[in-house]
Order: sequence, then structure tokens, then C-alpha cells
Amino acid sequence: MRIVVTGATGNVGTSVVEALGGDPGVDSVLGLARREPDWTAPKTEWAAADVVTADLAPLFRGADAVIHLAWAFHPTHDSAATWRTNVIGSTRVFDAVAAAGVPALVYASSVGAYSPGPKDRAVDESWPTHGWPGASYTREKAYVERVLDAFEAAHPDRRVVRLRPGFIFKREAAQEQRRIFGGPLVPNLRAGLLPVVPDIPGLRFQTLHTTDAAEAYRLAALGDARGPFNVAADPVVGAAELADLLGARRVRVPAALVRGAVWAGWQLNLVPASPGLFDAVLRIPIMDTGRARRDLGWSPRYSSLDALREFLEGLRTGAGLPTPPLTPHPPGGRLRELLTSRR
Repeated sequence: MRIVVTGATGNVGTSVVEALGGDPGVDSVLGLARREPDWTAPKTEWAAADVVTADLAPLFRGADAVIHLAWAFHPTHDSAATWRTNVIGSTRVFDAVAAAGVPALVYASSVGAYSPGPKDRAVDESWPTHGWPGASYTREKAYVERVLDAFEAAHPDRRVVRLRPGFIFKREAAQEQRRIFGGPLVPNLRAGLLPVVPDIPGLRFQTLHTTDAAEAYRLAALGDARGPFNVAADPVVGAAELADLLGARRVRVPAALVRGAVWAGWQLNLVPASPGLFDAVLRIPIMDTGRARRDLGWSPRYSSLDALREFLEGLRTGAGLPTPPLTPHPPGGRLRELLTSRR
């Protein structure tokens, strides 16, 4: 089998190509990214390709499956720019899959595609996917779900899988995630550094280790599953779990107060994550992962807390990989992050 992976040099992409390269049923992997990495993975060759501008069909031709991971979080102040990459780019990927005759498409959706939902019970894959309208990320994830609906209707002969994971962490991606969500002023955290954890109403979410996410993508690409799958590890994480993990004390804080701080930091270009994304996190539902375990044959090796511990270890040690997204020491460092926060 030959598998093509878009967005192959990021947090999830690097683990996906490693998982595919370790499978004896995979002969070759083509990793696509805007910039080629100084990093190698088994059975993997690289090609520079931007999903917004590249001629993708020739790159997909002859593939048994395309795994579409490419996604842009920045610039959060320019929703038209992220729309071009995430919505127009994804639409071009799907069109190229059709034109190249690729029989299977695996798409990286997200818990963020879901409409606001309950925190006290888990919802399955039938929960509406209209996103939260106040954040570019959730709007775009929801819109691409509609694009995929149209793709499936037009190409019923293609096998389409949508994975909807929770928040995905590994040690080597910690610095990238700090840059994406926390910004240049966030220190390299370690347990015991923070005295308190804000206990915000609605702060309950699901995570998983990137290795486990990659295994779900491998199973989706190489098997015969179709449709959407929720993917996350236990336990659900809230303020109590975060406080235990960080050795901190919980302090009840109104969501409006934290949102105001996020809004101020975002307006001053000190925090890249928008207040709309904060609103979305407080509203995303808790997902039932039973279908992935039954029909995909997937189960996580790591707990959600294991994934968060690795993230904290990666922050503390400055871990990374020699790929453009995961490099721990990008050109210009934190000063360049500050100066280019709107780009």
C-alpha cells in the first residue's frame, strides 16, 4: 500500500508517518508539507506542497489512501487567512482525491466540530457538528464537515473516515503548542511552578497521546471502516485533575474574568489563542469513544494524564523534532513570535 499524508511534519503528522512506516502492510508513505523537514521516518519520502496552491492530484495518483491532517491555527486575527488554508485547502484536497481516483480518504476533524454539548454525559458521533460560531477554528472544522458531506454524496464509491479527537499531546510537540496557544510569554512550566489552577465552570475536556491518535489514523487508513469516530483517552480532565497534575490548589474563578484576560492578551498580541476559542473549549461536549473501540479496533495505550505529563515534560525540557513546526528553536525565538503574532 501507498499512503499520502498532508500536514506530515506537525504534532500528529510525524507520529502518523512513523506508525504507517512501522506497518508491514505499508510499502511507502509520501509526506506532504509546506516545507520539507530535516527528519526521516521509515518508508517515508517528502514533498513540499501547500494544499492551497499545489497541484495535488499528481501527488495523490496511485495512493491507496490520503490522510488529510494539514491545518493552520494562525493568524487568529485574520480569519480569511485560516479559511484559505483550512476550508479552501481541504476542499482542494478532497477534489484531488476524486480526480486521482484514490479509494480512501481519512480526514482530521475534531471535537471542535461539535455543537455545544453536555459536560456531565458523553455524546456519540450523531451529535450535531455545527461548531461554535465565535471561533475560526470551530467554524472551519464544522464547515469542512459539510464539505465532506457533499463529497460523500458525490462519490459514494470512496471510503471516507472522519476522526474527531480530543486535544492531542506529546513531548516533542510541546513547544509548538505553546507557540500556537500560549504565546511568547508562557514560561516552560513544570509541576509545582503554578500555585493555583483556576476552577472555571465548564472546564472539562478530553485529551489523548499523539501516538494513540496516530494509531487511530493507521487503522482508519488501512482498514475498511467508514464514517466518523470519536477518539479520546480517559479520564476526562477538569480543574481537579489539572491541580493534582501540577501540584497546585484549585481556586474558583468566574469564566468571564478569565475570558477578559484572554481577550486583553489577544488584543495586545501577547496571547495567540482568541477569546472565541476559550468560549468554545468551555462548550465542547464530552465524547463517547465506544464506536472507535468497537468498529475501528482502537484503544489508547496512554491515559489522558500521561499525555499531559508528556506535554509538561516537553515544555520543561524544550523538546522538539527537526521539522519546521516542531523545532524547539525557531529562527528569532520568542522575540520573533511577539513581532509576528498577527501574521
